[in-house]
Amino acid sequence: MSDEVRLVLTSDTHVPKRARSLPAELLDAVERADAVVHAGDWVDTATLDLLESRARQLIAVHGNNDGSELRARLPEVARAVLGGLRLGVVHDSGPAQGRERRCEQRFPGLDVLVFGHSHIPWDSTAPGGLRLLNPGSPTDRRRQPYRTYMTALVTGGRLTGVELHRLGAMTG
Repeated sequence: MSDEVRLVLTSDTHVPKRARSLPAELLDAVERADAVVHAGDWVDTATLDLLESRARQLIAVHGNNDGSELRARLPEVARAVLGGLRLGVVHDSGPAQGRERRCEQRFPGLDVLVFGHSHIPWDSTAPGGLRLLNPGSPTDRRRQPYRTYMTALVTGGRLTGVELHRLGAMTG
């Protein structure tokens, strides 16, 4: 196994409420990734089935818009070690004010916490070193200029190459 792990980070897909399907660019990235992280608000089980079938590894949680079937299949909090990196996933990290310290206290022992809910991309580091990432939404930009997702690399147990990808206009 290579010492480099390619990640795709996504959240708040809201299919079919906000889009009929996931963007092709995101699905192409999923095919190339070693692991896919989804921080909740799937809305339908078909999207979960799709990502489970396409991702080499899927680390995912349910969100506040996910019904009982998704909640039965997905946890509220997920944790994984990828290439030595201690990763956590939760849907809602709470308000932006005080997020870094609050998450550091709530999720000790993690290197990275991926979250969603706001549809607002976020990349910050807490005082103790916890990296917080929100990939935004690939289907519902809300008040943001673009629909988004993130990619990143894990190299030698460290997160590197974090990139926010802007998606074009929805088609279909």
